[in-house]
Amino acid sequence: MALGKRRAKQQDLFVTSDALQNAPGHSFYDRLGALLLDNEFDQFAEELCAPFYAERGRPSLPPGTYFRLLLLGYFESLASERQIAWRVADSLTLRRFLGYQLSERTPDHSTISKTRRRLSLEVHQAVFVRVLQILADAKLLRGKTLGVDATDLEANASLRNLRCKVTGQSYQSYVKDLMKDDPEQPDDPSDEEAGRFDRRRKKKLSNEDWHNPHNPDAKVTRMKDGRTHFAEKCEHAVDLDTGAIVAVTVQGADCGDTESIWTTLGDAAKNLNKTKEKIRSAQADEADQPGTSHSRDLLCEVVADKGYHSRSICSELAADSKTIRSYISEPARGRLRWRGDTAARDAVYANRRRIRGKRGRALMRMRGEYLERPFAHYLDHGRMRRVWLKGHENIAKRLLIHVSACNLALLLRTLIGTGSPKGLSSLQIAQFLIQMRARRADILHQIAYRLDRGAFSCKTALKAKRREPSFILAMFLSNSLKSTAC
Repeated sequence: MALGKRRAKQQDLFVTSDALQNAPGHSFYDRLGALLLDNEFDQFAEELCAPFYAERGRPSLPPGTYFRLLLLGYFESLASERQIAWRVADSLTLRRFLGYQLSERTPDHSTISKTRRRLSLEVHQAVFVRVLQILADAKLLRGKTLGVDATDLEANASLRNLRCKVTGQSYQSYVKDLMKDDPEQPDDPSDEEAGRFDRRRKKKLSNEDWHNPHNPDAKVTRMKDGRTHFAEKCEHAVDLDTGAIVAVTVQGADCGDTESIWTTLGDAAKNLNKTKEKIRSAQADEADQPGTSHSRDLLCEVVADKGYHSRSICSELAADSKTIRSYISEPARGRLRWRGDTAARDAVYANRRRIRGKRGRALMRMRGEYLERPFAHYLDHGRMRRVWLKGHENIAKRLLIHVSACNLALLLRTLIGTGSPKGLSSLQIAQFLIQMRARRADILHQIAYRLDRGAFSCKTALKAKRREPSFILAMFLSNSLKSTAC
């Protein structure tokens, strides 16, 4: 064979359609596309987004394609819309999933951004509810026991642009003014000296006085790794029976857990109310099955960690018209004094009694599995721990579709055994290795049986073994047969 050399080639002026190379496709995206097609996802998105477009004009990016692009952000671990646009333009498999031919141009990142700004937050919320309805049809949503948890997202804002809300003074000039008032500090300090002085002094900054003018929604907070940074707060409600994410909200990082839980539970109640009919129709045949609960009420139990525990939370949940049972971990606060507040006392004691019971301990174990793991899926693996958008509304739009992809992955995990393209490839490799191991064991059994009967010698067995695809154990076979047949 001669050596092939790379040379400059002139592109053809005309190319026939049969000469174009088509992608073989990916079985994961083929199954995902079939799932969306069976549930009429594109027709639903077009009817939902029709009021935001004019009747005449240049056709826009199809709404179904726009939401599929945001779904790819989770499945391909893409952090920004620029990365999504570049990945789609580079991949033939993703072109096929989105319905683009090789002669068509894929959407630019600016087209995705403009479509996101055009569509309202309610539209993205409706798409999220639609995915929940798909899960309810597959009996992957019960809505009875919900767990609530929150985490921080690193915001798209820099502390170097920290400004005072009243005077507009930068934080660096503010520190230098403090150094001028100190007689032990130089009169004209450098930036390095100001940094050392700021690290030594006791800071008393507040988000009420300081902000980033380019991203006012971002708040200064301490991240879980100890760094101080602008951040957003992401809070979700998870169905602890199935692992489906029922609601997700984006709020200020300075908002406490006892305040933000009501927004998340309110969104969860609205979403469950919209999927109530499908949940009950999917569970209609469970009443006759042994070991299943006969209650069809939604949002009956709330599970949370000790950051959500307070008198007001326990009493308001107990005073709800549906009497929601709380399973909230109680921190060590010493002896409590009620001062005549019997309603709060009874609610806190009832919550303490429930978390110490058998079901309470089981729910606390499930909390660590079903509440923390989704964060690892759609924030760490999905590359949303560091957000590139600004404003709670823009982040919530992207996050709702991102979490919808996480819910679809839960459904695909029950259908095909995995919830990501890479996971399916690993599963196929594992299945191939299992088949090869079974075939290898069968071949070894046949050779050992024929050697015992004297059908052929060890050398003939090795020659027959070389014709098989599992020749990887030829040396093992030869060493094991030397002591018996040779």
